[in-house]
Amino acid sequence: MQQIDIQETWSSKLVFLMAAVGAAVGLGNLWKFPYTAGVSGGAAFVIVYLGAVALVAVPIVIAELLIGRRGRRSPPGSFLKLAKAASASPIWRWVGILNIAAVFIILSFYSVIAGWALAYVPRIATGAFAGADSEHVTATFAALLASPWQLAFWHAGFIALTVVIVGRGIQGGIEKAVKFLMPALFVMLIALVIYAAVAGDMAKALDFLFQADFSKITAEVVLSAVGQAFFSVSVAMGLLIAYGSYLSRDVSIPGAAVIIAGADTAVALLAGLAIFPLVFGNGLDPAGGPGLIFITLPLAFGGMPAGALFGTVFFLLFIVSALTSSIAVMEPIVAWADEHRGMRRSVTTPLVGFLAWLLGLSTVFSFNIWKDVRPLDGIEAFAGKTLFDLQDYLAVNIMLPIGGILIAVFVGWVMPASATREELDLPDSPLFRVWRFLLRYVCPIAIGGILISNWV
Repeated sequence: MQQIDIQETWSSKLVFLMAAVGAAVGLGNLWKFPYTAGVSGGAAFVIVYLGAVALVAVPIVIAELLIGRRGRRSPPGSFLKLAKAASASPIWRWVGILNIAAVFIILSFYSVIAGWALAYVPRIATGAFAGADSEHVTATFAALLASPWQLAFWHAGFIALTVVIVGRGIQGGIEKAVKFLMPALFVMLIALVIYAAVAGDMAKALDFLFQADFSKITAEVVLSAVGQAFFSVSVAMGLLIAYGSYLSRDVSIPGAAVIIAGADTAVALLAGLAIFPLVFGNGLDPAGGPGLIFITLPLAFGGMPAGALFGTVFFLLFIVSALTSSIAVMEPIVAWADEHRGMRRSVTTPLVGFLAWLLGLSTVFSFNIWKDVRPLDGIEAFAGKTLFDLQDYLAVNIMLPIGGILIAVFVGWVMPASATREELDLPDSPLFRVWRFLLRYVCPIAIGGILISNWV
């Protein structure tokens, strides 16, 4: 089947930036980044993180947008087209297929976790946690995880929302969604920061997040900052390649990459200023991952003035950030199926959603009826991991770093410098040479460090 370049484009640069920032913003921004910053040196970690964003994340974001806009196809299609143009092996299309496989796995379990937030909205809105103690809140979360039917239902609800938006295409679906969702996200986030400043302990939160402690900056922390920068900006998933394929020529790719990374970091810091004043103001533990979101924060909201209202706003914020990410994650899968199989989007999208829901059931069951299933227990590296843990490890710790290295190698070494200069509309300037040096040498080494650390 002859592949045809994508003709549809974003209606404006602003809409594209909202969509791309929405793709990057997710659970990592709402919990992982601010918490990691707090326990890893505060402002000192933030400085290291910003350096990692500039030296690793931004160069690869530029590379992905470049591949998408120059290829004007799905991730595998763009790799194949550009490889042929560079007289390189068509095997490079498998980098795009690796991206597709990784994001499909991620979509399957990400929607399960987002479903938890859907389940919590009616609970917290009706005051179910008002005056509740730690035992009650913990039991509520445990009861949700123990019910495969509830998890499967809310998982299906979140997938359905994603399917409805992606199924309507770029301008008819994704654009309309992000025009509403992204302003809503920032309004809710700022409202929560103001509420936290009034009702919580902002001074302690600021100290936790921004007091510089350079003694905590070790080689391990630096590697953690690089990993956080790599994953927080959502590189190597193919979604920026897909979004880049709809990008018009009048948009500066380097400028867009800086805005995407900067906005993503700003959201993460604002999330910290919204969450940790409430945690410290109630004398609670800032650690805990999902427990912070679904146990610690409901406990805090339950004991505070207007807690039901602002708790509802927080979980709506969680859902919005997850939804803007999930539509970006589904888009490259749908684009590839449409292009590769010649299927209509109206058919492809619900099919992809159903398959992701089916795979997601393995995550659902990992918290209840299959919680004791450890298929690779005999291998030390995978000992104790459930099916969910294995999928998370495979996609996030293996497939994405490998994809990131290969994207850097492809654009930095395989594509001619003349082609990348032309697409970026940059002369052979110091700025271009610095970007290409980072892409060819720094990015593969840094991401390789992440990959190796996941095995050590």
